[in-house]
Amino acid sequence: MRQIVLDTETTGLEVEQQHRIIEIGCVELINRRLTGRVFHRYLNPERDIDEGAQQVHGLTRERLAREPRFADIGTQFLEFVRDSELVIHNAPFDIGFLNAELARLPDPPAVQLQDVCRVLDTLALARQMHPGQRNNLDALCKRYTIDNSHRDYHGALLDARILADVYLAMTGGQADLVLGAQSDDWRARARAARAEPVRGAARLRIPVVCASALELTAHEHALDLLDQASGGKTVWRRA
Repeated sequence: MRQIVLDTETTGLEVEQQHRIIEIGCVELINRRLTGRVFHRYLNPERDIDEGAQQVHGLTRERLAREPRFADIGTQFLEFVRDSELVIHNAPFDIGFLNAELARLPDPPAVQLQDVCRVLDTLALARQMHPGQRNNLDALCKRYTIDNSHRDYHGALLDARILADVYLAMTGGQADLVLGAQSDDWRARARAARAEPVRGAARLRIPVVCASALELTAHEHALDLLDQASGGKTVWRRA
């Protein structure tokens, strides 16, 4: 499964007031593994930036004056995210701004992001998992022990990378990353065993897969996350 963890920075909060995107950051996950592929662009918004927004991301109109416009990179962006699942924190905000930018293209592709991608809103997911608690990105980093100490300003690529770590921790942690390759190997051996003709019990081979040291470490990490979320009431360890 291909997922793109995405974040944007903007000139202001209201897309209805013609505020624009000034930074896009995306990181790619394949089968819950970071691939190292990213899409990152600063953009010239061709308008002023609200003072409040500037205090959040630190970007000025003068700094962005020589950057490309969204119209210059819109096709590249669509090619990068097409047919993926977008993982976004507070997805309606970013999707609204991105769809507004797509609608401004001189030769619009006549699509919205929902036409070419699936969308997963991690804020909605966090609210389901932790009702009544703070679920912004900083709060989730603290809850899942994700290091965000280097986050002096909000930045689209930086926040996308942090959100990728938070999303993986929220939905199963590192165990899923480690066990995926091992389970592929197990399935191959299991298929081979089933395919071999059996002539008596001596020919029957049952694949036995023991946990590796790396898998055991990942398992302990997942239990630590459960302990933090449950206040030390992890059933597995109590058993």
